[in-house]
Amino acid sequence: MLRDRYEPVDIFARVPQLSRAMDPVLAQIDALLDDDAIFQAIKADLCIRYPHTTRTGRPSTPVEVLLRMLVIKHLYGWSYQQTEQWVADSLVLRDFCRIYWQQVPDDTTLIRWANLIQPPTLHLLLDHVVELAQHLKVTRGRKLRTDGTVVETNIHQPTDSSLLNDGVRVISRILKKARSLLAAGGEVADKLCRDRSRSAKRLNKVIIDTVRSRGEQAEQLRKATYARLVEVGHAMLEQAKAVGELLSQAAHERASKLAGQLQQFGSRLRQAVKQTKRRVLQGEQVPASEKLVSIFEPETAIICKGKLAKPTEYGQMIWLDEVDGGLISRYEVLEGNPADSEQVQPGLAHHQQMFGRGPKLLAADRGCWSAENEAAAQAAGVEQICLPKPGSKNAERVAHEGQGWFVRGCHWRAGIEGRIHGLKVRHKLERCLYHGSAGMERWVGWGVICHDLRQIALATATRA
Repeated sequence: MLRDRYEPVDIFARVPQLSRAMDPVLAQIDALLDDDAIFQAIKADLCIRYPHTTRTGRPSTPVEVLLRMLVIKHLYGWSYQQTEQWVADSLVLRDFCRIYWQQVPDDTTLIRWANLIQPPTLHLLLDHVVELAQHLKVTRGRKLRTDGTVVETNIHQPTDSSLLNDGVRVISRILKKARSLLAAGGEVADKLCRDRSRSAKRLNKVIIDTVRSRGEQAEQLRKATYARLVEVGHAMLEQAKAVGELLSQAAHERASKLAGQLQQFGSRLRQAVKQTKRRVLQGEQVPASEKLVSIFEPETAIICKGKLAKPTEYGQMIWLDEVDGGLISRYEVLEGNPADSEQVQPGLAHHQQMFGRGPKLLAADRGCWSAENEAAAQAAGVEQICLPKPGSKNAERVAHEGQGWFVRGCHWRAGIEGRIHGLKVRHKLERCLYHGSAGMERWVGWGVICHDLRQIALATATRA
């Protein structure tokens, strides 16, 4: 049964030698999390775990504890295990998380509950946090700067051979689980559930070794090895198809679950086989938008931002809107690698919805410029539009961009680069450790919300 909170206890009363020495910023965040709207939004998502979660069953970890422990986790960039350990060891964090003298929930318990929180809920929570900032006069929404960055997914360096090896290995593991559920037995089951992972691993190793060699002979050996690895992938797909048909006929919940996994990973392995044949065996140039770079994270996109340190990144594009006060007012997880100019107008519309008017200053880099964006900003009532035009400019445009307010606006825009760096370092937005598109939304959403809570707490603590 889902509980709201534990009975309040003053844990410092039992340890009179210690005072309530909570960090001023943490104390302000503690007060912000007492807001009932945040509590109810999280509780609504946790109630969907089972049909009767709110009425029956053994008492669960309270909603208030789960909310505050998730905030602590993303505020300091800890893992679930570190969160469990350090909250258990600290009286201040026990008091902050409202655990008091109760047992700290296990890290696996936190993971199960955290996965129930839906991405739309986090967007609504961020809007509510920005409203709190307006109420506390931390921001007035007079300025808006916008930029994008890449959050990498948690995958290894993708190669065609490693994709095929991963696909064969995963499907072989699923077939091993399905063997006991098959109606057929003996040689038929041995043939259908044959484990080909050793063959795939050996061929992948040969390909890796040939990459280190040069010359026509090494190239021919690599191509022949790829052809054999593709044959192993084809054989694995045939096995998965046959076993999936048998499992779909079985009236068993576990059988249907395994059949779904075979279909899911089978389609990804099929795509890896197809792109390997096109790129390696046929010598075709496969577009980045058509490539699969991970069996486990198929949403991962290939993004080239022109960075010297990382010319190619594997992850998802994140778009951020920042207002005065250092608050991120909107984030968006984008599909693929769309043009930057497509994100300006949605940001303006969201800003008008949140603040009831357009910003006085709009700043972005030259990739966001377009005549349509400048017209939309003027229609929204923006007085200072700092969107540098790329390419050649006429004398009138050069004079326009040389004005003092335009230059100052562009200098202010550069500050969002430091904000993005702070998000990646402090809140671990450099690499997402959650799985799937929903996991990316949760990872980015919690990081942005905790950043905003910290900014509000810093401003109010400094003011006090």
